[in-house]
Amino acid sequence: MDETLNLSEISIPAFGYELIREELINELLGKDGPSLLYWAGKRLARKYPLFTFDEIKEFFIKAGWGSLQLEEQKKNEMELTLTSDLIQYRLHANTNPTFQLEAGFLAEQIQQQKKLYTEAYEHPKKRDGIVSFTIKWDNIPLDL
Repeated sequence: MDETLNLSEISIPAFGYELIREELINELLGKDGPSLLYWAGKRLARKYPLFTFDEIKEFFIKAGWGSLQLEEQKKNEMELTLTSDLIQYRLHANTNPTFQLEAGFLAEQIQQQKKLYTEAYEHPKKRDGIVSFTIKWDNIPLDL
């Protein structure tokens, strides 16, 4: 086995990814799935700390989550969009796809970067084939 092989160089069929994400995880987590996925996204973000928005964008590409774009930033919030062929497929093929894993990941990454309590909200847009995220933070510093 080649130990220099990088996981980001290996591709898998989208069917396998979707089988796990939309079928198996939904079956295992049931109605609590979205809230557990949000928590799981936050845990992943703590395991893979990123220090800039560009690093977050790169992580999303490497994870196969899609292309993340900053649309607008205000004093206490930002609007992001996430796009990919797989996201378009998920939005059209599934009755109620969730992007809470990504939302939790974004919330925790931005929270760690800003050192302020942060939450993220997903807004799937089936017609456009994209997911928008609203990231909001308080002016309350984290207890460090």
